[in-house]
Amino acid sequence: MGGVLGKGESPKKVWAPETKLEAKMVEAMQRRESQGSSVKSFNTVILKFPKIDESLRKCKATFEQFDEDSNGAIDQEELKKCFSKLEISFTEEEINDLFEACDINDDLGMKFSEFIVLLCLVYLLKDEPKALHAKSRIGMPNLEATFETLVDTFVFLDKNKDGYVSKNEMVAAINETTSGERSSGRIAMKRFEEMDWDKNGMVNFKEFLFAFTRWIGIDDIEDDENE
Repeated sequence: MGGVLGKGESPKKVWAPETKLEAKMVEAMQRRESQGSSVKSFNTVILKFPKIDESLRKCKATFEQFDEDSNGAIDQEELKKCFSKLEISFTEEEINDLFEACDINDDLGMKFSEFIVLLCLVYLLKDEPKALHAKSRIGMPNLEATFETLVDTFVFLDKNKDGYVSKNEMVAAINETTSGERSSGRIAMKRFEEMDWDKNGMVNFKEFLFAFTRWIGIDDIEDDENE
């Protein structure tokens, strides 16, 4: 494992997933990263924001369909019915893990943005060799192209392909886009802070997705409805 360290060097911190779900997420992302990314710069992703936003908003009808009591949130039972309808074959334990991971506010109900994050995680986790020939990973083929763009963006950001995006990787990605602009470092740091939900200096795919829904304004839909 370790080598002899010269003066001034520090051992590279190996990041250990905190939950079984995170471990699966990282493993699936590393599998996907071995195929490379079609994203060439962060700017190309920003240009796609309106299209991604429009695609994700179409998911609202699906969300409302499964929010049987129309309280603006999907509970665990409603989620299980949702998985069965979308033909997503996960064990009860996996569904519960996903629910807990995406119910950021711990209010025992998934809001719309949390639901989108969950579906995108399902899309990533279903990227198994045996599932590749399946017609659709989730019963929403139209959404899968959008999820693929989000996975592709994370692959682009994760330069060392360890399944996490570090602060340096984010700065490198933004610098590639805005070379010569003095503000690029500040932009990168701000974007990174928005992603690093638990402030541990590393961003996993779930944290990236939550930040992304905020960047394109998915949270605004909920705020408008709650007013």
